[in-house]
Amino acid sequence: MPRLLIVKTGDAYPEVVEQYGDFEALFQQILAPHGFEAEVFDARHEPLPELADIDGLYITGSHAMVSDAEPWSETLKPWLVAARERNLAMLGVCYGHQLMAAAFGGQSGYRPAGRESGTHQVTLTDSGHDDPLLGTLPAHFPVQLTHAQSVLEAPSGAVVLARNAHDANQALRYGPRQWSVQFHPEFTPEVMRAYLARQVDKLRDQGEDANALMRGVTTTPEANSLLISFARTVAEREGAVA
Repeated sequence: MPRLLIVKTGDAYPEVVEQYGDFEALFQQILAPHGFEAEVFDARHEPLPELADIDGLYITGSHAMVSDAEPWSETLKPWLVAARERNLAMLGVCYGHQLMAAAFGGQSGYRPAGRESGTHQVTLTDSGHDDPLLGTLPAHFPVQLTHAQSVLEAPSGAVVLARNAHDANQALRYGPRQWSVQFHPEFTPEVMRAYLARQVDKLRDQGEDANALMRGVTTTPEANSLLISFARTVAEREGAVA
């Protein structure tokens, strides 16, 4: 089996952790039925692991902000650069997406339009249709989103794979085996609704109705499938397809 590592960059809300599991558990719950296991490295508290011992990386979301440049987050940047130089497979999610973009020379920060939360559609670009990871997905598909920061400027050489009206950089590729997505492929509808319940006031302040967004939450099977497709891509490279 491929040696998969989940880089944990934060914790979900306590009620989410209690009812559904923390970020890393949500990843594992999707991977396990398909025969994949992934260890967890908490980037905030543990020393950096050896890249030679890893076949593929998932980088989770966080309630931290990339632009705050916390020491543990800044320490991850050169490690991610080294991972890309080794052509290690990577899939960053939300904070992981923004961190990878910043590490590789782009810019991440607060969205001028405010928070994007709920189930929203994203659209593949022409490059997305041809991408080895996202290319099997429909032209338009629903995703779970909750973020106040975005990739404001993609790194030089990065390829935009998906976008929507809220965010021009919903999915990026930085090399042959390095991807990141702003949305949460690990989220279930229940987790998404729990996040919206926490954001009622913030969303009201920017003119949005959290209750309406909750009613609009749907399943996102195409987005969920990316976690499995990534693991299979790594397994194929290592000659151990599940």
